[in-house]
Amino acid sequence: MSIKARIARKSQPMPTYIGLDISKAYLDVAMPSGPQRFPHTPTGHAGLLAALGAWPEAVVVCEATGGYERAIVQALHSAGRKACVVNPRRVRDYARACGDLAKTDRIDAAVLAAFGRHFQPRPTQPDADPRLRALLTHHRQLTRMLVTVRQHAVTEIEDLVAEQVALLRRQLRQLEKRLADALASCPALAHKAEQLQSVPGIGPRTATLLVVVLPELGTVGHRQIAALVGVAPKTRDSGQWRGQRHIGGGRAHLRHALWMPTLVAVRHNPTLKAFYQRLLQAGKPPKVALTACLHKLLHLLNAMARDNTPWTPPPLPA
Repeated sequence: MSIKARIARKSQPMPTYIGLDISKAYLDVAMPSGPQRFPHTPTGHAGLLAALGAWPEAVVVCEATGGYERAIVQALHSAGRKACVVNPRRVRDYARACGDLAKTDRIDAAVLAAFGRHFQPRPTQPDADPRLRALLTHHRQLTRMLVTVRQHAVTEIEDLVAEQVALLRRQLRQLEKRLADALASCPALAHKAEQLQSVPGIGPRTATLLVVVLPELGTVGHRQIAALVGVAPKTRDSGQWRGQRHIGGGRAHLRHALWMPTLVAVRHNPTLKAFYQRLLQAGKPPKVALTACLHKLLHLLNAMARDNTPWTPPPLPA
């Protein structure tokens, strides 16, 4: 979020921020009335929702914990509550900057509440269908396993490697069929994915990944969507020294998944092909030019999702 946008948000009435520290067994909550603890079970989730009734407009701030947060965040969204899942590294850096070096579950919940009040993070969008995200995660894991097995193939056990590769490919085909069926059961997401596939370079798998992992597509500005994916170059200047700009952060697995569609787009998408050639002619290194094309492709997809329109190829020159 830009500094101007952050100042504009801070000029508005601040909602109540409640910190939620999540572990495998417990939920530690920093509420205005004091700290509370609930078991990390469906019964505990119901108790937390009941306790939040005193603050109907409160925003619950929690960290991404590798999956432990999904059930409670889904319960909050189902109850119509606002939840914000933030990067744990940012929260830890904030705590160190405040001088809070001690770390317990209760302290972490209080730090999360303070982090929310200070930065006012944007609430996380609810998943349209949690099954799709789970299937995509499993697909990414199987794909990594297949790459690892093929890269570390040993001649002496070639038959075992071939058997494992065949098994993984069969599982991936079954998983892709389940992904297609799950997407078809969500008409709004299926329509959005179909529109994105009209862009040369965007196939069914990339379109599904975009509509599921990037629900903000079409609802935020170009700068915000670039920051979410991590393709906004970061300035590194100090005094008279001018450092090299680099991209990073954001949803790295989504950024990595967009590299191959970008390579296809600079060959078959007339707009991006011309843009890529202009950058090369201007003396930009190929990787810098590809990064700029990825950035431009993301802007194009964001505008299509915002306007609910398919891609229209540019008119041919007369």
